[in-house]
Amino acid sequence: MAETHVLFVEDDDVIREATQLALERDGFAVTAMPDGLAGLEAFRANRPDIALLDVMVPGLDGVSLCRRIRDESTVPVIMLSARADSIDVVLGLEAGADDYVTKPFDGAVLVARIRAVLRRFGHAGGPDAAALRAEADDPAETLLRFGDLEVDTEGMEVRKGGENVALTPTEMRLLLEFSHAPGTVLSRDRLLERVWDYGWGGDTRVVDVHVQRLRGKIGQDRIETVRGFGYKLRG
Repeated sequence: MAETHVLFVEDDDVIREATQLALERDGFAVTAMPDGLAGLEAFRANRPDIALLDVMVPGLDGVSLCRRIRDESTVPVIMLSARADSIDVVLGLEAGADDYVTKPFDGAVLVARIRAVLRRFGHAGGPDAAALRAEADDPAETLLRFGDLEVDTEGMEVRKGGENVALTPTEMRLLLEFSHAPGTVLSRDRLLERVWDYGWGGDTRVVDVHVQRLRGKIGQDRIETVRGFGYKLRG
């Protein structure tokens, strides 16, 4: 099996070198870059399986780099932020990141988060269609309709008013969770466990930002907020 290729962009020499060594010891192939512009060039040249981006890097900051990557690819992106309460966390998620890790981080935690993302998306950067179909309440029903919204669980495609809607893998998994239980309130903790593969309580901002992004693509009124409980898809 080919090694998983990680693009790692970090301007701190000590953190960059130590993290690269730790990831390589765990079997990853790592391309490490000290700034955003070099990171963008490396991304285009190497097409990694996952990108690990520090928010505060020179040349092209991590959030802007994430946007550039997202314009060209659905490859999973994990942001690194020095402060858990920083607005940079939300900005990174809004830019298209799939997850974030707060610095300083434990190497084992970082590896676990990377592997969790890869389990969901695979090396091709897309969701595991077979696994997602197996999770459906009725696997035989592959075309789900909600008004003008169509979700093709076989082809992993979404259409609104007959027009294709481009979703990231995380957005697709989130929509599938809602589509398999229309009208049912799904808590943020359940969505963290099912979509982000968290077996423990995580930061629910990840869920909230992705729901907002999904609403922007399929319709603001399609997913309803149930205050104090979570979200539900309107049937």
